[in-house]
Parts: sequence; C-alpha cells; structure tokens
Amino acid sequence: MAEIVLDHLSKSYAGGVVAVDDVSLRIGDGEFMVLVGPSGCGKSTLLRLVAGLEEASQGTVAIGDTDVTTFAPRRRDIAMVFQSYALYPHMSVRQNIAYGLKVRRTPKDEAKRRVEEVAAMLGLEGLLDRRPAQLSGGQRQRVAMGRAIVREPKAFLMDEPLSNLDAKLRVGMRASLSQLHQRLGVTTVYVTHDQTEAMTLGQRVAVLNEGRVLQCDTPQRLYDRPANVFVAAFIGTPAMNLVEASSDGDDLVFGGFRVRLDDRRRPKDLPAKVILGIRPEAFEETGFTATSSTLRVTPAVVEELGSEAHVFFPVDAPAVTAEILDKTVGDTALLPESKALFAARVGPSTDARVGVPLELAVNPSRLHFFDPATGARLAVEAEPKEPVPAEELATAP
Repeated sequence: MAEIVLDHLSKSYAGGVVAVDDVSLRIGDGEFMVLVGPSGCGKSTLLRLVAGLEEASQGTVAIGDTDVTTFAPRRRDIAMVFQSYALYPHMSVRQNIAYGLKVRRTPKDEAKRRVEEVAAMLGLEGLLDRRPAQLSGGQRQRVAMGRAIVREPKAFLMDEPLSNLDAKLRVGMRASLSQLHQRLGVTTVYVTHDQTEAMTLGQRVAVLNEGRVLQCDTPQRLYDRPANVFVAAFIGTPAMNLVEASSDGDDLVFGGFRVRLDDRRRPKDLPAKVILGIRPEAFEETGFTATSSTLRVTPAVVEELGSEAHVFFPVDAPAVTAEILDKTVGDTALLPESKALFAARVGPSTDARVGVPLELAVNPSRLHFFDPATGARLAVEAEPKEPVPAEELATAP
C-alpha cells in the first residue's frame, strides 16, 4: 500500500487543449478515492497520468516515497482495471488471472497459491478452467479484478470498470468492490461519470470539470455543502433545483413564489440577487413548521418509483445551469428562454397528478445559497457542526 500525491499536475495536448489543469491531490494510504465528473472533464486522463500511460506536461506524481513522474508504467507497481475487461479469449480464467505473475516470472507454486486465494476471494473457484466466452459480464469483470489483485500492487487504478454491466449487476458489483477494499485495504483511485457510484463507493470524492478539481471531500459533505453551483447541480439525483432569486426582507422571491428564510440558516451577507438551491427532499406535501413556505404548483411529470415519487413542476423563472467560465471558482449561465423545471421527492402515497394543482411545503433549514457572479457557495449564519475525524476519535483520551 502507498500514498499517492499529485503536485500541480497538468496535461496539455497540441492545439492548446488542456485536459488536466494544475491538479494537486493527496490520496491517503489505503484510501478509496473516486474521481467523478461529466464526459471530457479530464478524470480518465488524470488516472492515466498516475499510471504512467500519459506523460505529464507539468507537475509531479509520487507513489509512496518515490517520485514516479518519469517512470514507465511497469516500474510504478500499480494495477489497472479498465471499462473493457481485456481478457485473453484463448486463455482460461486461471491463465488470465496468473498472466501478470507469469510475466514477472513468479515461482509456479507461489503463483498457483495466489491465483487460488484470489479466485476464492472473488467466488471464481468453480470457473478457473472456463474461458471468457463462457462467462457472464459480471464474472468477466471479477476475472479482470482478480488479475489486478493477484499482483499485490501498491495501488489499484480503476477506469469505469462497471460501465458495461446492467443496472442490477452494477449495484451488486458496487457492494462487492466495497467489501473487497475493506478486506485488502489497498489504495484505490476509481474513475466514474456516475455520481451515485461515486457517492456509494468513495471514502472521498473529487469532482472535476474542465481538467480541474472543484471540490474534494467526503460524499456527505459534498452533498450537504457543495462548494459551488457546478458541484451542487452534479451531486444528487434528482439534481438540486437552482433558480435566481431576489431578497425581500425575510423572504426570497422567484417565479411568483416566496420562500421564508430560516434565521439560523441564512447567508451572513445576503445580496439583493442570489442563486437559491433547493434539494428535492426539502419539499413535502405537508408543512414542516409554522415558518415553512408553501408553494402551489402544477405537476408536469410524476415518476412513481415504488419507495418514493418524483414530482416535476415548472417554475416561471429562468433555469440556472452551471458552466465553468473562468479559471477560479466557476460561474452561472442563465438561459433566458428556458424555464426552470423543479423536482420534489415525496412519499409513495402522494396525491400528485399531472395537471392537478398541488401544495408543497419547503423546509427553510435546508436551503442553499450561491453567489450569482461567481457560482461560489455563500456561508450561512449557523453551519452544521463538523464531524470529528475517525482518527481523532481513536486517539481521544
């Protein structure tokens, strides 16, 4: 196992295309770090820089106590798992898993022992003599994982390894990956575009866009305290509702609605204009308290999911989208011809029907506020208490 440290790492291509832009990141020994972002944000390129498959234009990569920036991939002692299983079709499962050991001329007895141990760990004992064509997608992915694990590397680098699996199998494989990491404790860097995958797997998650890390934190803090509009809109399903609002005393006004501010959770310096963020679960069909605001809306779409329902309704205000327009924090772009479509997460017994007016209460303690000029999050009067890190709890008297 080893710590991975990226120091001001950049990668540029011909024509001035910047894929990775001055990224500094410290991935702890044994940590499961997830890199997440939209297509083209630079996450896979960053992973390839760590692996040595791309040459850095600037900055350094250190694995353990060694600067490996100029090292070839085979000298970095890492193992990669790709979206494509990349199994040898003419080889058995046993031979595929053992291939890396054979290349390194590992003694046969030791290689046999390690292959069998990994196969037992991944539930592949009965499949060792089969070939890839005789396996399901999930089994092939486990073989690819086994090939990486058997090498006992310092770190695992995974580039969207579950993308080729169907939805149900992905859920099962996510749980298996988490259990595997708990058992092995190997430093892991995992790339995905799926924010649900990122939130469920990562001990920490780094959100990227246009080659830059916009925020790196625990999944819950990313959800509760997004650093800017982009992170707020990207993390969460359905996405956070974002709208430009005007302050009017103790209220925020947008699209014909008024939302009362919570005195304990209002911005310290509330500007005349603000980007208001409301998570779908901040809505409810019954009031929270006497200070809750009620919105009378007309549902345009109702999605019934069994355990809950999503109600989508139009708001007569411009939609807000997050666009990274500068090189510092971010910016917001208003689309004047596009009206906002809000989402509310309600219970499965909802009375919501398309076209039938519905009253929704908004929890004022769960509002988010962003600067319309920069997209940055605005601090509020009473921030939630910070959780005590596990390492501090372990050493507390």
